[in-house]
Amino acid sequence: MPKLKTHKGTAKRIKKTSSGKLLRRRPYGNHFLSKKRASRKRGYSKEYELTGKAQKSVKRQLGE
Repeated sequence: MPKLKTHKGTAKRIKKTSSGKLLRRRPYGNHFLSKKRASRKRGYSKEYELTGKAQKSVKRQLGE
């Protein structure tokens, strides 16, 4: 089977940890922030771990 090419758009957005977990940023944290509560905005700054089917499809996009 031929090698898989890395999907560069995904590679720029996903960070892989040393233990193999995949982390991504949470959505909705870029604009229209004045109407959102401070606690909600703090949650957007944290990274989110991919699990299940999403993790499987992203690993395939990264060529793993």
